[in-house]
Amino acid sequence: MMTLFLQASLLVLVLVTLLWIWSVFLKNVSIVDIFWGFGFVLVNAFYVFKSGEINAREILILVLVSIWGLRLTLYLAWRNIGKGEDFRYQEFRRNYGPKRYWWFSFFQTFLLQGVLIMIVSLPLLGIHSSTSSGELRLLDYLGIIVWLIGFAFEAGGDFQLARFKQNVANKGKVLNTGFWKYTRHPNYFGDSAVWWAYAIFSIAAGGYWQIIGSVVMTLLIIKISGVVLLEKTLNDTKPQYRKYIEKTSSFFPWFPKK
Repeated sequence: MMTLFLQASLLVLVLVTLLWIWSVFLKNVSIVDIFWGFGFVLVNAFYVFKSGEINAREILILVLVSIWGLRLTLYLAWRNIGKGEDFRYQEFRRNYGPKRYWWFSFFQTFLLQGVLIMIVSLPLLGIHSSTSSGELRLLDYLGIIVWLIGFAFEAGGDFQLARFKQNVANKGKVLNTGFWKYTRHPNYFGDSAVWWAYAIFSIAAGGYWQIIGSVVMTLLIIKISGVVLLEKTLNDTKPQYRKYIEKTSSFFPWFPKK
């Protein structure tokens, strides 16, 4: 298992290094965001390729991870390409200075993302390094249900937000319908649920400690890079957002307060 993990880590290291070199020429670190979902697709495909004989559970995971990762990659590419560098990276570039940030970004952003991909994808390692028969069990079907709920919230939330922003009449307004009526972050909740589905599949395959990847993903979303950063920005830029916070669940979907 450790050899497989190290081989996949080396592959990711090569890819993020090439991506970083490309970003230096582009002077745009945002391309790392587009790679996030695709990185998991590649790591999972590598595990499948190295596992030899493929069982039913591995085929299922190959399909689910590919759908999830490619959907996220295409969505972020559609959203980000041609829009310039994300404000977070622009701020980093200003704070560190352009003469320093070009090399500093490798460690701060690209290498860090590569490490996080390997940690978060641990449930996939648990599934593909399992010695079980791979015959689907009750837990696998529970994992499918959790994955479908998570994917619906993530993809549906992204679609509804993109459509809302395309209407110029909504500029400055807060989206509070559809999935967004029940949670302020349906896409983040969905992303977390998808990774807990992979944790369930890992447990079904006999990989227990590897679910730490799903724990790390949820903590990243709630405490570090997702919810906290976005809510700070929205509070500063949209006066209506504070009223939305008072009525709407922050993460787990629930009925809005009266």
